Amino acid sequence: MSTFSLVNKTRFTVGSIPFKKIKESVLGTDFDLSVALVGPAESRAITRQTRRQDHVSNVLAFLLSKNSGEIILCPSAAKEGIGYLFIHGLLHSKGHVHGVTMEKAEARLQKQFPICKKQSPG
Repeated sequence: MSTFSLVNKTRFTVGSIPFKKIKESVLGTDFDLSVALVGPAESRAITRQTRRQDHVSNVLAFLLSKNSGEIILCPSAAKEGIGYLFIHGLLHSKGHVHGVTMEKAEARLQKQFPICKKQSPG
């Protein structure tokens, strides 16, 4: 039996984003996933530690094993919608890399879960 956990360390209201349903659609029911919503300072610290870069990341995805992973989201750094970034992180957890294939998968999932559209600039 897989586990799903969501920890919100911010004031961001998760609202009606169906995180677990989206996770199961992308990664299946046998994948253990933890999701953390963090502030900019924590995001920057994690980015420094794991990527050796000094900036606030909006989404970081870590594959811990074949069937488990973690996604870190920073709502205050998000220029895209949190739902979209969650999908983006899930696809990285599934092994996708940036490119046309990943963009097509994102578009398909955005249609399946309309709450997770990219936000328009401005």
